Amino acid sequence: MTSTRYALPVAFVLLVALIPTVIHSYLDLTTVDGLSAKNINPVLGNFKSVPSNRLPIWGQETFGCYDWIERIYTNPQGKPLRLFVGRSYDHKRLYHHPELALSYARDLKEVGQERLPLQPEIPVNVLRNDTKPNMAAYVLVYDGEFVDDPIAHQLQQSLKQLVSSRKPITLFYVADDNASRSISFSQSTSAALLKAALQDFMGQAPVHE
Repeated sequence: MTSTRYALPVAFVLLVALIPTVIHSYLDLTTVDGLSAKNINPVLGNFKSVPSNRLPIWGQETFGCYDWIERIYTNPQGKPLRLFVGRSYDHKRLYHHPELALSYARDLKEVGQERLPLQPEIPVNVLRNDTKPNMAAYVLVYDGEFVDDPIAHQLQQSLKQLVSSRKPITLFYVADDNASRSISFSQSTSAALLKAALQDFMGQAPVHE
């Protein structure tokens, strides 16, 4: 004979476990904030741009991005910088070594984090090649805030995300294949472009649900 003594506690546990299953597997609930990488201005201050030659499906296949751009921006002196901005609900695919896809074969290594002046400060992860002038830097934005440590951030958000709709993370990645080693990233043209793109994106009118 099956005992009914623990029927209510077991039913409660099963119900709690069912909540994230329904939210993420059946309903696939996501938050729409009204922001878009595609709406970032092709002209940012003194920088003008043209699209890169990536295929439209590339961002989806590589990072799971539902919204992304990659453009080649140039300043008045003609210096080219490549800017990628992608948004995805699969956070790890964006924050886990994005340089492997975005700066393929450049052999970049993370050299530390620098802070760009803004309110609040922007934590920028900087990567360089040991012997060549290849450099890249990236910033992560989640729910209107800059992400300092993406792994710790995802761990902190994991319980909340189990019972709420998913929110996208946004990767801003700028690459310079002729970066000067005599100045820090924060004083470079890459920093100026990255800051301008962030301000343009975060200045878009959000959707209030």
